[in-house]
Amino acid sequence: MISWINGNLVDLWQTNQKFFVLIDCQGLGYEIQILESFFLKLKTNRISTKNITLWIKHIKKEDSDLLFGFTSKDQKNFFIEILSIRGVGSQIGIGILNKFSISEVINAIKTQDKKLICSVPGIGQKMSDRLILELKSKFKSEILSEEEKSKGELEIKDPEINKMIEDLQLTLQSLSYKNKEINTILPIIIKEIDLLGKKENNLSFEKLLKLAMHYLDENSSNIAR
Repeated sequence: MISWINGNLVDLWQTNQKFFVLIDCQGLGYEIQILESFFLKLKTNRISTKNITLWIKHIKKEDSDLLFGFTSKDQKNFFIEILSIRGVGSQIGIGILNKFSISEVINAIKTQDKKLICSVPGIGQKMSDRLILELKSKFKSEILSEEEKSKGELEIKDPEINKMIEDLQLTLQSLSYKNKEINTILPIIIKEIDLLGKKENNLSFEKLLKLAMHYLDENSSNIAR
């Protein structure tokens, strides 16, 4: 079992949408498939040394031995978790990590963002449903940690303002804004609350709603461009 490898970079190449390096480790050459982001860093010499270390997942097949290399243990472990899902192969797993960071995938699972998961080549509606369902169970602690972190960042001691924020979320949802969009602009709204100043009677639900809709519509316009 190969857990990780450290050696000198001999060559790197791309075959279709697969990215490879050849590593010389004590006189043996190891052909390893890597993520596109790391491949581009190597290709553009954005990494100062040609001596590299990769965390390895070894997949043994009847007619071949495949090595997949990752720059962090977290990436390797995440890849292994993805492969444990029925119907998900190594190239789907690599495709997910090529397109998104681990935190982005976990957030997509938490918000059940099927559109984002389906944007990975090879993943259809049924597979996205399965991925979200099974990964939600596998990464339960990470999802809870992210939720607690978000709650901590958005925590407001004033119960009146808390109620106003809750009403704002419900109103925006009723206006067909997505939870992901709403959660993105909430920290901005909370900062604006301090600027508006409750003591000076500048704060009202109507003002917050108008402000929130302005930011949401502005974000939508930027994405459309």
